[in-house]
Amino acid sequence: MTLLPVNLLIALAWAAVSGDFSGPNVLLGFVAGFFALWACKDLYNGSDYFRKMRAGFVLIIAFMWDLLTSCIQVAGAVLFMHHRGRNRFVMMPLSVTSSTGIMLLANLISLTPGTLSVDVTPDRKHLRIHAMFAEDQQAVIDSIKNGVERRVMELLP
Repeated sequence: MTLLPVNLLIALAWAAVSGDFSGPNVLLGFVAGFFALWACKDLYNGSDYFRKMRAGFVLIIAFMWDLLTSCIQVAGAVLFMHHRGRNRFVMMPLSVTSSTGIMLLANLISLTPGTLSVDVTPDRKHLRIHAMFAEDQQAVIDSIKNGVERRVMELLP
C-alpha cells in the first residue's frame, strides 16, 4: 500500500475541516498527516514511504543549495567579467538507469545555472553536459555524481 494518496487525503480532510484550502494550510495538513502516519508506521510493514519522503526532502534542500551557489558563481562571472574559465562539453557516465531518474537528473542539471544537459546517448549510459566552469572535467563529473545523481538514486530505485 502506498501511503502518498493517504497522506494527500489527510491533507485535504485537514483543509476541509478547517475551511481553508490555501496552500500553506494544505501543506500544514500534509505535514500533520505525515507525522500521524509516521506515528503509526508499525502498521505499514515494508513501506518505504518515509525513506522516500526523506530522500525527496534532502534532494530539494540540496538542489536549492546548489542553485544558490551556482547563481552566485555565474552572477559573479557575468557582473565582474572575471570568467576566464573553460567552457566545455563533458560526457558523464550514468549510474541511474530508470527513464524517470535520467529525466529528473537531466532537468536538475539544466535548471542549475552554468550547466546544461544536452543529450543522452542512445544506449543510456552517458549524459552529455555543457559546463560553464569546467577546468577539470573529472571534477565536474565527480561533483554531479556525488551530489545530485546520488540523491536522485536514493529517491528513485
